[in-house]
Amino acid sequence: MSFFDADVIVVGSGPTGLMLAGELRLNGVSVIVLDKLSEPIQQSRALGFSARTIEEFDQRGLMARFGEVGVIPAGHFGGVPLDYQIVEGGSYGARGIPQARTEGILGGWARELGAEVRRGVEVTGLDAGDDGVEVTARTPDGPLRLRARHVVGCDGARSIVRTLAGIDFPGTEPAIELRFADISGVPLRPRFSGERVPGGMIMVMPIGPDRSRIIYFDAAEPLRTAPGPITFEEVAEAFERLSGEDISAATPLWVSSTTDVSRQAAQYRKGRVFLAGDAAHIHLPIGAQGMSAGIQDAVNLGWKLALDVKGLAPEGLLDTYHSERHPVGARILTNTLAQRILYLGGDDVAPMREVFAELVHSHESVQRHLVGMVTGLDIRHDVGGGDHPLLGRRLPERELIVDGEKVSSTTLLHPGRPVLLELSGDHGLRAAAAGWSDRVDVIAAEFDCDVPVDGILVRPDGYVAWVAGLGAGADGLTAALGRWFGPSA
Repeated sequence: MSFFDADVIVVGSGPTGLMLAGELRLNGVSVIVLDKLSEPIQQSRALGFSARTIEEFDQRGLMARFGEVGVIPAGHFGGVPLDYQIVEGGSYGARGIPQARTEGILGGWARELGAEVRRGVEVTGLDAGDDGVEVTARTPDGPLRLRARHVVGCDGARSIVRTLAGIDFPGTEPAIELRFADISGVPLRPRFSGERVPGGMIMVMPIGPDRSRIIYFDAAEPLRTAPGPITFEEVAEAFERLSGEDISAATPLWVSSTTDVSRQAAQYRKGRVFLAGDAAHIHLPIGAQGMSAGIQDAVNLGWKLALDVKGLAPEGLLDTYHSERHPVGARILTNTLAQRILYLGGDDVAPMREVFAELVHSHESVQRHLVGMVTGLDIRHDVGGGDHPLLGRRLPERELIVDGEKVSSTTLLHPGRPVLLELSGDHGLRAAAAGWSDRVDVIAAEFDCDVPVDGILVRPDGYVAWVAGLGAGADGLTAALGRWFGPSA
């Protein structure tokens, strides 16, 4: 019997935890997902995901499971309108997909791949050593002990994994609060990007036939002082006061609130313990960035953990999870706090809003910068190897010709393995990569690239790790293969 119950224990079965479980199983790593809830959530919560997350779902073949998905072409930054299609693949995100549906799809995918999900299991202890981690938990059947090589906390803002691991969670205290409710039975005019009104802000988003989500900020009570959770009666009173519309006759489906508290884990990795999703970063929910960032954490981490479990990870590979994803999380905290000031600030912020809007509307480069920031489409990791414009960026979706057939570049990433694209017929690339054939797929293809190249090495998360310019041959390829995927076999 194995010394370990699983290679990896994931704590938390939200979108981040389930995405990570699927990524690990794609790479043949055993995983147990633990969640203290006895049943999956039923609330809508997040209502979509970002343009970059659409790409990452697509590279695993998951977008087809969502059926026909509409995207929101335009959005805002702090209330200032932006055309998100100004960049390739840009959108404000997938339209109207409740988080419960996303979790259901990801959970089904992870289970199909062999992930084990255990519910009603509340983690109470964590003992991390040099060779593994022991987890203790409460269950309806009594205490439970499990051992794994690694543990990943995907267990939300109040992460018990983060607390038990002793990882600091610094940040800012809440200054304002957003309240929201999903309702049915009352028709409302959509206000997709929100509207500033005397006394605050209101937003209305249709989420289905005869259903709407309302969100509002009440400047008269920026933080609630009443004890206990917010009630629909409070929501209805405030919404009528701010908008003049009476929703008291509506049927409330879900009522909640959130603040602008912004925190980020000081370390995404501490030995054999990792953090992802809300356990690693929390912020004001603007621009579908929260859940999306967690899913992107999982896609970045999964293949790296798998290589380590298999004994193939090069030195320092696991540390690149923090060095690559922590700056992304920090940037999200910064932009959401900036949007809070612009969006929800009082009259004293009006001059700043005017200047900001003038910059946005007068300079296309400003629009591109802001769209790239909110969507994650401008993420670029430090992968070394030169300054080619593709290096460190996600490979853009292109139509390839492989064995005479047209294939989308994202399809090649469905198995979750690295891909070396041989684009010039130079078999020297294939020969140089022969020692990694057990873990890197070499595919001869024709590729319409804005900057002609002979070869491209793509990591399992879709980011480009090496590029050969025209006539460069295999120079630097073996170094890149070794840096990211371990020693030659």
